[in-house]
Amino acid sequence: MTNSSPKIVISGSGVWTPPNVITNEELVVSYNAYAEKFNSEHAADIASGKVHEKPLSSEKFIERSSGIKNRYVYTREGILDINRMRPKFPERKEDELSNQAEIAVYAAREAMAAAGKKASDIDAVIVACAYTQRAYPAIAIEVQNELGIEGFGFDMLLACSAATFGLHRAYDSLVAGSAKCVLAINPELVTPQVNYCDRDTHFIFGDVSTAMILERFETCTSPNSYEILSTKALTKFSNNIRSNFGHMSYATDADPFGWDKLFHQSGRKVFEEVSPIAAIHIREHLASLDLKPTDVKRFWLHQANINMNNMVIKQLLGEDVRDEDTPMILSRYGNTASAGSIIAFHLHNNDLKKGDIGVICSFGAGYSVGSLVLRKL
Repeated sequence: MTNSSPKIVISGSGVWTPPNVITNEELVVSYNAYAEKFNSEHAADIASGKVHEKPLSSEKFIERSSGIKNRYVYTREGILDINRMRPKFPERKEDELSNQAEIAVYAAREAMAAAGKKASDIDAVIVACAYTQRAYPAIAIEVQNELGIEGFGFDMLLACSAATFGLHRAYDSLVAGSAKCVLAINPELVTPQVNYCDRDTHFIFGDVSTAMILERFETCTSPNSYEILSTKALTKFSNNIRSNFGHMSYATDADPFGWDKLFHQSGRKVFEEVSPIAAIHIREHLASLDLKPTDVKRFWLHQANINMNNMVIKQLLGEDVRDEDTPMILSRYGNTASAGSIIAFHLHNNDLKKGDIGVICSFGAGYSVGSLVLRKL
């Protein structure tokens, strides 16, 4: 979708970072202790081939395969306990603010302050993320109520592309005139969906919340804003990244917390298939605006895997690319589902000059790819 009148801008962004950190070293010590305990307790079944032996992990394996060194988590409790291997959240009462709405509000308020917006200026709230902690009422409506915003709100799920697809919906609402100012939030509370008993995925995700304010150019007062030149989206079905958690388990009598109900993937296939899809998508999006990859000052890419991002950039720009042109936040935050590209934007956009071109792009389960081409105002 190419931009015409009216001009739509991103006028503010916000990031809430949890106060708790878990390092690779801590995860490896915990997982290996769990694996050794499991292997000991199931030695006979492992020897007979009935049960697979749990392989051990290492810091070197994690960093080489992902680029991740640390991750922020909403709570540390339970994650490193080899007799639990999952976070522990006290259940909140129905009249209390939900965990996900809480972190959404933190990021929203920062974005509103950056854009110079009050609740009365905003008339739409979109919560877009990989998981919502309940089906209804929508987290977005809960956030809307907490912030005192009139208008409407809704949730949308699209795994690691949720943030960019949420921005697309905000953009469309502003172009159509159904909203005058949109708050788009990505409260990624992902650690409850991590299988900490799986060597290949236990290290991937961290928690975070991000937010952006989108509005028409005429109402923008922010000193640091970006015009959205164009949006582009693509989806192509694949089972290579999947999570089957949902209400159907109650009807199928399946284990509602079985391994397949948690995040799982065929990592090698994802790397080989998604990287070229993302690179082609970005190249074609830029070409639709008569731009080349070399015209882009900064790429704020999805932060899932350093090797995947390197492959995408290599296909777009070749070998010699400066780190500041494609900022990575993976080593510090880990994979934060859809929020990664928004974190990268938030932390690495203030230095761009008027007229500079930037691209926000996310890619992941679905498969799905979403991108926005921006110009600094």
